[in-house]
Amino acid sequence: MILYPPAKINLGLHILAKRPDGYHEIETIMAAIPFCDILEITVADEDAFIQTGIEVPSDGQPNLCQRAVTLLRQQQSFPNVRIHLRKQIPVGAGLGGGSADASYTLLGLNGLFNLGYSENELENFAAQLGSDCPFFIGGGLQLAQGRGELLTKLEPLGKSVYLVLCNPKIHVSTANAYAGVRPLANRASLLETYTSKGIESIQNDFESSVFQSFPEIQDLKNALLSAGAFYAAMSGSGSSVFALFEDDDEINLSEEVDKYVIYKGSWRF
Repeated sequence: MILYPPAKINLGLHILAKRPDGYHEIETIMAAIPFCDILEITVADEDAFIQTGIEVPSDGQPNLCQRAVTLLRQQQSFPNVRIHLRKQIPVGAGLGGGSADASYTLLGLNGLFNLGYSENELENFAAQLGSDCPFFIGGGLQLAQGRGELLTKLEPLGKSVYLVLCNPKIHVSTANAYAGVRPLANRASLLETYTSKGIESIQNDFESSVFQSFPEIQDLKNALLSAGAFYAAMSGSGSSVFALFEDDDEINLSEEVDKYVIYKGSWRF
């Protein structure tokens, strides 16, 4: 079985409050985009995990894909599997690649072995692996609330755009990004602003603090807007920046920006 776990981008992100459990209450619109890792799952004599492509730094713990296998094995038995992850989505870039890989492992095992779990059950399993993981079970366009695990599917706008995704290869610590943000709950909801005023009116609260620490990320966003984008934003806590253009003929990227491009293509959301 071969699967294609997609990256996600955040269309705006509000940080509303610090929670008693140490997490933050957030509100964001997440969208799956056609930029993917490649995940192959096959029956094997013994469990094996192989990772190629972009190197994933090891923290001494099993990969999220392996943790997904262990999690489902605690619920049901199934044959040993060989997992080959071809990593193409940059790591720690605000694109959710690791979360997508974990969730697609759950989806793949559920399908390959007919385990019978519903989408809601798989989302509950995914939430045990990471805050962003449940989103990738259903994908598409979703409002994420709570710490990111409370999901509401949104109707696509049906808008066709040209997406340019850049990664400046800067590591942004999520903890430091949160530390620099002052939560603000008393304002119009992100979804309300998005639906009433359009995507151009929403913002990512992380940008102010991250841009202060890494002005080159702000420079990248501004360069994409100068190149003709009608919307550009940092995804999640960074450092990837994406831009939406009405038409690819309007794009005028400088050489400085073009060297950071990791994906560009048509996208309908």
